[in-house]
Amino acid sequence: MTPDTVFLVCNNAVLPAWLLLAVAPGWRFTTRIVHAAWIPLLLAVVYAGAFLLNTDAPEGGGFGSLAGVMALFTSPYAVLAGWVHYLAFDLFVGAWEVRDARRNGIAHWLVVPCLFFTLMLGPVGLALYLVLRVVRGHGLSLVEAADEVTASA
Repeated sequence: MTPDTVFLVCNNAVLPAWLLLAVAPGWRFTTRIVHAAWIPLLLAVVYAGAFLLNTDAPEGGGFGSLAGVMALFTSPYAVLAGWVHYLAFDLFVGAWEVRDARRNGIAHWLVVPCLFFTLMLGPVGLALYLVLRVVRGHGLSLVEAADEVTASA
């Protein structure tokens, strides 16, 4: 498969998961597929494959400067890996937002706009959700009840 084909498959494959988070967050299928590790694991395989197939690393490419990162992303496989990275992490964050809102009693309809922005603008959606948490009285601490019990033991 070409990088373009893999891009289209991955891009389109995550959209149903986002739709399920928005309209059926508590549905058994959503829980088994979207709130589980399956999609991030599949995307991780694609991500690793894109890196392994990126054998022609450009001269001057690296993570030490913006110019170096820009040079890295001149390869279609590197851009594919970068995009799959966004798809995996944004979906993971969106699923966490839904679970966290449920744990904290935040109405789902308030979370849906956050999901849209998490899908489209990643960190902006997360920031919007964190503001929602604060406004609803849950603060910025992301420590969950189980974490508090473990930390105090």
